Amino acid sequence: MARGRRGWFRPRGNGRWIEQARTALAAAFLDLDRRQSAAEAAVNAADQVYPQWGTGAQWEPIRDRCYSAAGVYLALSEELETGQREGTSIPHGQRRVADTIAQLTDAARAVDEFYRDHRTRLDEAAAVHGALPRLMLEAKVAAAQVRGPAAESPFVNYPSVHDAAAAVDAAMVTLESVGSDAGADSVHAAVRGLQTATTALRDALEQAPSRASEANVAIGSVTIRITAVRNKAAEIAPAFSALLREFNAASSADLVDNERESQQAIESANADLDRALAAAAENNPERALELTTSARRSLTEAEQKIVAVTKRLTLLREIESGSQEPAEDVRFRLRHAQMLAVSRGLVGEWGSVLDAQAARIDRIGETLSGRHPDYWAYVRELEAITEFIGGVVDRMRKQPGPRRE
Repeated sequence: MARGRRGWFRPRGNGRWIEQARTALAAAFLDLDRRQSAAEAAVNAADQVYPQWGTGAQWEPIRDRCYSAAGVYLALSEELETGQREGTSIPHGQRRVADTIAQLTDAARAVDEFYRDHRTRLDEAAAVHGALPRLMLEAKVAAAQVRGPAAESPFVNYPSVHDAAAAVDAAMVTLESVGSDAGADSVHAAVRGLQTATTALRDALEQAPSRASEANVAIGSVTIRITAVRNKAAEIAPAFSALLREFNAASSADLVDNERESQQAIESANADLDRALAAAAENNPERALELTTSARRSLTEAEQKIVAVTKRLTLLREIESGSQEPAEDVRFRLRHAQMLAVSRGLVGEWGSVLDAQAARIDRIGETLSGRHPDYWAYVRELEAITEFIGGVVDRMRKQPGPRRE
């Protein structure tokens, strides 16, 4: 021990040297505590911001060393206080005080070395973590600047505005519940959630004034389309009658309800249109737009029902007249599949399978002879062959071969 410190322990009175020892110990302990606290705060920040670094695990031995030195200090400090108060002697006091100060000093030095070795990462993590409160505040301020005007907006009852405002409120609650002491990932996620909700609300407010004109245009469009589909629906009855009259009954069995179902779809669209008009009159254009969208879906369904009948009649008449187009289309697909098998060296595996489809096409063509052939069965069989060939092609493309197509 330094010569100057021996005066602390000269027997000039127990109280005096104990007081000097306690002061020296406290100074060493406070110095260690200050360094440890600063390092620990930076380590905690690093663990929250960059947990993949594992800084906390590297810090643990140093932290334990600090705790051990602090424990020795506290025990000796309590013993010195008792000795000073009661005037009792401290066994080996001089040596124990010197050893404890040395232990505290060594621990402080270890903290400094740890921080020096990890300074770049610790400083970066501390800076990022320290910015979290500012990020939270900025997000809250930006949200308030949009949420306030939204509450006073004439469009506040529009579903898009109402729902977006509710989302901002929920995101604000989430951010408040997280708090700046949470991990950086949690804070950043909550901030992003509020920012996203704020942007959505801003967009809803910006788009709201145009909703009324959009609704009017949509209503006009649906009105015109309903008239067009009604006119087209008039084609179903004569087309279906022609199917029954000209072809096998099985050729139209699946279409027997199309006229009724198309009319139901048209009436459903018309009802949606009436409700859309009422919503627009009540200054609820977004509801009107929803209803026009529903009306369009119903009209699309009606058109599909209508076209299914008229297209069936046209197709069967073409086949009856001798058209080979459907069969030639399937043969083209078959030739493509056969060339693919050759190019990939898969003839041995798939050649006979594909050849069988050629025979299958020939056989189904033979069913068109005789009285009242089932043209629709012919079409469906060609479709089944096409689907089968497509499955084979898909499987061949997934198999390795000597050459790519």
